Amino acid sequence: MIDRMPVLVICAAALLLVGCFGGKAKPAWVNGMSPDYSADQYLTGVGQSDRSAVAEDQAYAALARVFKTEVSAQAKDWESYLVVEQRGQSRDERRLTIDNLTKVSTDKVLENVRIADRWFDSKKQVHYALAVMQRSQAETAFMEKITELDRGIQADVDDAHRSADKLAKVRGLRRAAHNLVIRETYNADLRVVRPSGQGMASPYRVNELTMELEQFLATNLLFAIDVTGDQTQAAQRALSEGLIREGLQIVDRPATESVSSSASGGHAPELLLRGFVRVWPIDVRDPQFMYVRWCGDFEVVEIKGQRPRRFA
Repeated sequence: MIDRMPVLVICAAALLLVGCFGGKAKPAWVNGMSPDYSADQYLTGVGQSDRSAVAEDQAYAALARVFKTEVSAQAKDWESYLVVEQRGQSRDERRLTIDNLTKVSTDKVLENVRIADRWFDSKKQVHYALAVMQRSQAETAFMEKITELDRGIQADVDDAHRSADKLAKVRGLRRAAHNLVIRETYNADLRVVRPSGQGMASPYRVNELTMELEQFLATNLLFAIDVTGDQTQAAQRALSEGLIREGLQIVDRPATESVSSSASGGHAPELLLRGFVRVWPIDVRDPQFMYVRWCGDFEVVEIKGQRPRRFA
């Protein structure tokens, strides 16, 4: 009878050597297949790098790109809002605003992501990481956020429509439009995590709210600016740019002209932004630059009745 003990010892040693030097077998998720995290229940992202921590970051990024792509695809529907919100700014700056909105959603997305597995390819010296997001958990989080935003949007729209105060109307519509854009970023995320690809319908559309705001501003709350003191042209130019970026209409008027007689497209200004600017030189011995200190005091006055108004 042949002694089987040496054979068993050799086999056991061989298995031990494979375990020590070969590492665990290549998992299926490295190639995009994950039997433990089915596509109907999870979203996944795979990262790879020569460093473990970087591989994990890449896995997070791979999953986040899925959401960023969907948000960017919806951005064309928000262009009307961006034109009003970012007047006077370049297209690149409006693009930056979209990127900021995308970051809002990405941060929320990553709250629901975890690293589920790691693998090291000893032959190639490459680390792999698997990031996973449970669809049902993320869906609940997005729906809660959308519901919260919907309540705020409805309250702002109701306030804007009920108020007889024009400034309050503008504030309400602006807040509603801004929050509606944020709401739609979350809705884009919701469509990604739902296997059906369906989001939550909103009673309002971004272009409709911004059009209402645009039409109101076109014939209401026309501003005139009157600056006295030092560096009046520079101060007036800065104030005009700031108000235009807020979506407001500015009436160009010489300082000596009566405000009530000014007009823009047949409409007289309703509000006057007036103020006084002082500039003092600072004694700093610098061969290249001159330093100054400035101070400005401004108020918004309702032209009819000369009543001061708060504007925010």
